[in-house]
Amino acid sequence: MVSASHTPSITVIVSTYNWPEALSLSLQSLAKQTDLDFEIIVADDGSRAETANLIKAFSQASPVPVLHVWQEDDGFRKARILNQAIRAARGGYLVFLDGDCIAQEDFIARHRLLSRPGYVVTGSRILMSETLSKALCAKGVVDLPSVRRKAIGLRLKGDISKLLSLLLKFPDNPFRNYRKFQWRRIKGCNFSCWKSDALAVDGYDEAYIGWGHEDADFVFRLYEAGIDRRSGAFATEVLHIWHREADRSQARSNETMLAERIARIKRV
Repeated sequence: MVSASHTPSITVIVSTYNWPEALSLSLQSLAKQTDLDFEIIVADDGSRAETANLIKAFSQASPVPVLHVWQEDDGFRKARILNQAIRAARGGYLVFLDGDCIAQEDFIARHRLLSRPGYVVTGSRILMSETLSKALCAKGVVDLPSVRRKAIGLRLKGDISKLLSLLLKFPDNPFRNYRKFQWRRIKGCNFSCWKSDALAVDGYDEAYIGWGHEDADFVFRLYEAGIDRRSGAFATEVLHIWHREADRSQARSNETMLAERIARIKRV
C-alpha cells in the first residue's frame, strides 16, 4: 500500500452519478493496477448517500489514496465537478475515467508510458452488452483475466464490441501523434493530460450543461493552447458497462457551441 504521505505522480479522476454498482467495479479495477503511484479522486455530480458509503468503505482498503469530491444534485454538471477534482489533484498528470468503465490492469502504466510534454492522450473503450454488464454488476467482482479467456466467445455472442484491442497492446511510436486536431472519437471516459495544461485553459467549460461534448471542447481548447493529441488506442482500452442513454436534450446545443468555437480558430 502506498503511504498516504507520498505525493502521487498521477491523479485518476473518476466521474460518477448515482450508480454505486458500476462505480464499485471501476474502483476495484483501479485497485488492481500494476502501477500504484497514483491517487483516486471520485468526482461526484450529486449522488446519494449509497455512493459516499461505497467510496468510504473502498478507501479503507484501497492500495492508493482516495478522495471524494461532491456537489449538490442540480442537473448534469459534470464539467463543474471535474474542475473541482482537477483543482484538488496532487498528481502532476491527470487520467480521466468514467465510473461506468473498468480499467485493465496496465491502464495507469500505459497512460504513463504514452505521456509526453505538450500532449494529451485520448483512449477508447470496449462496449459490453446489457447481459454481460448486468451479470458483472450483480456479481460485484472484477475478473478481467476471465473476460480475456472468454473473449472470443464473448465477441461472437456480441457481449463485447471489440476483440483485438482487448487482447493486443501496441508499443509507443510516432504514429500515435495526430497530424492535426480531430474532435471526433474523443472519449471523456478515457484520456489523460498534464494538470498544468488543464489549469492553463481553465479546465472544463462549465457552460456545457447536460450530456455531450464537454470533453471534446476541453481537448480542443488544449489544442488551441498548443497541446497536441496522441492516440491511446491498442494500449489504454477500458470496458464500458452498458446503461441506458442519458438525457440528450442538451446535446444539440452543446454540439453547436463546440462547432462555433472550432470554426473561430483558423488553425484547424
